[in-house]
Amino acid sequence: MSLALISSMLILSFNYATPIIVAALGGIYAERSGVTNIGIEGMMVIGAFVAAAFVPLFESQLGGVTPWIAIVLGTIAGGIYSLIHAYISIDLRGDQIISGTALNMLSVGIAVYFTQIIFGMQRTQTFNRGISKVNVPILKDIPILGDLLFMRIYPTFFLSLALVVITWFVLFKTRFGLRLRACGEHPSAVDSVGVSVRKMRYIGVILSGLLAGLAGGIMVLSQSTQFTAFSIHGVGFIALASLIFGRWNPWGVLGAGIFFGFSQIFTVYANDFAFLRSVPNEFFFMMPYVFTILAMLLFSRRSVAPKAVGEPYDVSKR
Repeated sequence: MSLALISSMLILSFNYATPIIVAALGGIYAERSGVTNIGIEGMMVIGAFVAAAFVPLFESQLGGVTPWIAIVLGTIAGGIYSLIHAYISIDLRGDQIISGTALNMLSVGIAVYFTQIIFGMQRTQTFNRGISKVNVPILKDIPILGDLLFMRIYPTFFLSLALVVITWFVLFKTRFGLRLRACGEHPSAVDSVGVSVRKMRYIGVILSGLLAGLAGGIMVLSQSTQFTAFSIHGVGFIALASLIFGRWNPWGVLGAGIFFGFSQIFTVYANDFAFLRSVPNEFFFMMPYVFTILAMLLFSRRSVAPKAVGEPYDVSKR
């Protein structure tokens, strides 16, 4: 196996892992606060649609900053869309699984509807200014590692690493993080000391939506040249698996995201291995989802979810 092949597989794995990691980090905020969020897929779709629609409309006027502005707008769109889930789950005390499922289905309809209105077809126009790969100064000159990890890589991967560190620090080293985690474990105890469980859970869900929207924008602008109804294709659910696989911990999510990213990219390179050439391609296409199911089966019993996740908080039962 050549160094070039290994480098290419690693770089593409990091690219595929980035939206998984970012979306799963969003799931941590929601579920640590006590709200189950299986609507991550739908929030990613909304973020991806807004980002992909903005670029072809404004790239000629704004130039090279267009994709970054688009990603910011996609992030905001995901946060706004998450308010629906927050209101149903927290204020109305509705079933959080049904709410998330409804958001997933609704998002595709919204995106296709507006692409039809704006572009006259069920997809956005092809855009030329997606996120560009970069060579990392100084680090690219490191022998072997420079070629493996720091050449032709999307800067969004380093953004995901930064978000992992920030999420770990916020959740485990700040008062806000302590309160957020307490809302997912013992909300009545949090309420008894004067902290609003409703407010903390709203913040958790909105942060989840913001990061899911960011993940959707990153995915469509780094892996596609236009948005379609199938641009996200289940990555939000893989992010949920990474959340469980990573035990609701940012570092665990990072490892799980890279694992699932590699499982996706391995399907592209399977035929480069002589002993795998006789295996039908369809087998490799289903591998990421098979790995997701296997990971859930192997690690779900060991995973310890927040005790109060999925349970609406009733202050009268304190």
